[in-house]
Amino acid sequence: MREIVLDTETTGFDPDTGDRIVEIGAIELMNYLPTGRHFHVYINPERDMPAEALAVHGLTSEFLADKPKFAEISRDFIDFVGQARLVIHNAPFDMKFLNWELRRAGHAALPMARALDTVALAREKFPGAPVSLDALCRRWGIDNSGRTLHGALLDSELLAEVYLELIGGRQPDLVLVAANAPATGAAGLSDTPQRPRAPRPVPLPPRISAAEIEAHAAFVARLGPGALWLRYSATASAVPR
Repeated sequence: MREIVLDTETTGFDPDTGDRIVEIGAIELMNYLPTGRHFHVYINPERDMPAEALAVHGLTSEFLADKPKFAEISRDFIDFVGQARLVIHNAPFDMKFLNWELRRAGHAALPMARALDTVALAREKFPGAPVSLDALCRRWGIDNSGRTLHGALLDSELLAEVYLELIGGRQPDLVLVAANAPATGAAGLSDTPQRPRAPRPVPLPPRISAAEIEAHAAFVARLGPGALWLRYSATASAVPR
């Protein structure tokens, strides 16, 4: 399964009132592992940079003045994203900006159904707990010491690690592309070969003995028909994984 972990930086909070995208960072995952391909581009917003936004990402109007406009990089972005699922922290925010820019450049909008919102995922998993990217990095000991300012590519790299934790745990051989990795192409596309992963030739043997299975079934039976376990198991003797 191909997924794109994505982040944007903007001049403000609402494209309908004149705010624009100034940076896009995205990395490719294949079956939950980074392939080494990434997309990164700074964008001329064709407007001034408000002081509030500058304090967040540090991108000045002078720095962005000679960068391409969104319409100039829109095709590269669309080609990189393809039909992959988009993994985004606070997806409604980024999707609104991306679709506003895409429509303005004459392209079709990206369906919201393609976006997986990691904020919603984290709130479901940790009700009432902080779910900012920094808070989630602290929860799992992910090194975000380089995040003195927001940056789209760095944030998407951190989000990829957070996302893997949210869905069940970090892969031991997860190595993300460094933000300063060499890139090719005007829009910052980078390609490295994907390492093939061979299927396991022989399934692992079960780790639960017959006696443990029997004891578990007896325990569930004693809980009665209202046992919580029965809501998640097709039969009372199912073995937990």
